Amino acid sequence: MTISRYDIAVIGAGPGGASSAYFLAQQGLNVILLDKANFPRPKTCGDGLTPRALGVLAEMGLLDTLLQEGYRINSIHLHAAPGITLDMPIPGKNGLPNYLLTLPRLALDAHIQARAVAAGAHFQGQMNVTGIEYEDQGAIIVGKHHGRAQRISARLVVIATGAQMKLLQTLGILPGAPPVIRAARTYYRDVANLKEQVQAHFDNIPLPGYGWVFPISKSEANIGLGYWTHGWRGRRKPKNVRQAFDRFVNSPPLRALLADASPIEPIKGYPIRIDFPTAPTTGKRCLLVGEAAGLVNPLTGEGIDFALESGKLAAAHIAEMFADGDFSPQRIQEYDRLLRQHFQRLFVFLSRIRALYINPVLVKRFVRMAARIPDLSDLLVNILLGHQDAAAGVSPRTIRQVLLGR
Repeated sequence: MTISRYDIAVIGAGPGGASSAYFLAQQGLNVILLDKANFPRPKTCGDGLTPRALGVLAEMGLLDTLLQEGYRINSIHLHAAPGITLDMPIPGKNGLPNYLLTLPRLALDAHIQARAVAAGAHFQGQMNVTGIEYEDQGAIIVGKHHGRAQRISARLVVIATGAQMKLLQTLGILPGAPPVIRAARTYYRDVANLKEQVQAHFDNIPLPGYGWVFPISKSEANIGLGYWTHGWRGRRKPKNVRQAFDRFVNSPPLRALLADASPIEPIKGYPIRIDFPTAPTTGKRCLLVGEAAGLVNPLTGEGIDFALESGKLAAAHIAEMFADGDFSPQRIQEYDRLLRQHFQRLFVFLSRIRALYINPVLVKRFVRMAARIPDLSDLLVNILLGHQDAAAGVSPRTIRQVLLGR
């Protein structure tokens, strides 16, 4: 059997894998990008792009195209209970846009994948990777392409398989099942009164968790919910995510919104990994990016920005390894320290914010106080968007504002 040889093999062509392939190809490395599907292909997600995500996409030369196809979002609306709401405009900070975009992953992922190919990466769809073997000079990716056995050689491997954990478990990188968010979503057409605003609802939702309404046009929206399965002690969880979804869309605010609307496709459920603080990020000859490393916001469930950022970080680290000719386990492990420096503190404090406030005791009070205290509202939106140190969300001053209103 002929073995194709590359500098880097990237397994998974979502935002994390395709961005790493793009930045690696930009460095002149010979990259193959593998995926079990052909593109374009649908992907179950909330479809939101934060300013951080847009910043990386701008570096890739994609922002103008996405602005033409996506739906621009100017504010965030929180609904804790009837009469307890908060509207927050998107701030422009750190040179990033003062808006969000929503764009179905069917289109978004195809654009990023095509950008990687245009930069020089090779793409192979319909490749089901079943394992990785090792040799002195690198790794052999083992799998089936259109049902036929195939082997691909690479000096290093980037794994970007999202919430699909089978390959990581087969390789012994991920020893068990990590905690996840259970989520479900579908698209609705003919939705009334949509604004250039995303909505997050905390009533009629298992807590910690939230329901969302993310417009993708003036009359269509991605509507779904997610809840943390390891959440508030003693709180009963629904039997399944479909039960939680049905309860959400039959709540009074959603019934009014969807009175004349109809779903475009069946409801789809999916897990979301949020375990980065304790997750493995490397393996033998392997670096993990995006959700494969647990890099999903533990407060919001958003992961596209971290997938793109970790893809860029992995590419920069790999390029340095090639420049130095050093592929030792110690050098690979330096990637883990790089990720910890960028994301560990953020994830720890976002998890603390979720545990402290997104529960039946305090979520209403938090939204009510943020609506009354502009400084608290500004703090919240900047933490949500990654513009400010998340530790401020659990500082004594913030807790005092939430509890005492001053």
